[in-house]
Amino acid sequence: MNFMHALRQRWQQAGTLVCVGLDPEPAKFPAKFSGDDDAVFSFNRDIIDATADYACAFKPQIAHFAALGAEDALSRLIAHIHARHPNIPVILDAKRGDIGSTAQQYAGEAFDRYGADAVTANPYLGHDSLRPFLDRADKGVVILCRTSNPGAGDLQDLPVRGSDGKERPLYQHVAAKVASEWNTHGNCALVVGATWPAQLKEVRAIVGDVPFLVPGIGAQGGDVEAVMKNGATADGTGLIVSSSRAILYASAKDDYADAAATTAKALRDEINRYR
Repeated sequence: MNFMHALRQRWQQAGTLVCVGLDPEPAKFPAKFSGDDDAVFSFNRDIIDATADYACAFKPQIAHFAALGAEDALSRLIAHIHARHPNIPVILDAKRGDIGSTAQQYAGEAFDRYGADAVTANPYLGHDSLRPFLDRADKGVVILCRTSNPGAGDLQDLPVRGSDGKERPLYQHVAAKVASEWNTHGNCALVVGATWPAQLKEVRAIVGDVPFLVPGIGAQGGDVEAVMKNGATADGTGLIVSSSRAILYASAKDDYADAAATTAKALRDEINRYR
């Protein structure tokens, strides 16, 4: 089953649009992990198993693992998801973007080394930098479009004149490229932040039913109702609503896994109220 089929099946059969982000910060782990040489794996495994019923995807952030020298833990966690929760796809949040043989290696890293079902990618080096990802038709390519951070508009909002002579913001050009040229295998999604509901609506109008990975709910303050109103497709899906810290660190005590499950369930239920 390819990434898009798995994602859509999860939306429908599990009734959830929640993506659980895995951003390990050992200083925030419960005290029981102090002195545990495999704490990064153990903590995230417990979160995964506790929240799986409420997740349409898991999204490990590669920098949070690499900075800790925990790439092996990342590999084992993705293998654990595939083995224990095989219907839940894994999005490797790597935001890769480069050209030629380097882009090819990044694709191999995400899909072959780590076994991810999808990867986030930066489009600003152009189509050739994305081709090695796009050519993997069974895998998802989640392309940065209008990101959730405060400085997103520094470049993404710049007016750019297209071949038709009309100016529109750069992020809309990215959306149009995906809709008209890059999504030939139907394996593209877009990153559009929850913190920009008006832009969610604009991008949805450009790309139709292309899925959105939506960061910015929870710690960044995105509004669930606004996200659903402006970003969901006609059938009430089309979104991968990501929450990381709010779920991962819902409790710093021994009930951390139960607290994570409670928080993920609450987000699922809140989203579903507006579907």
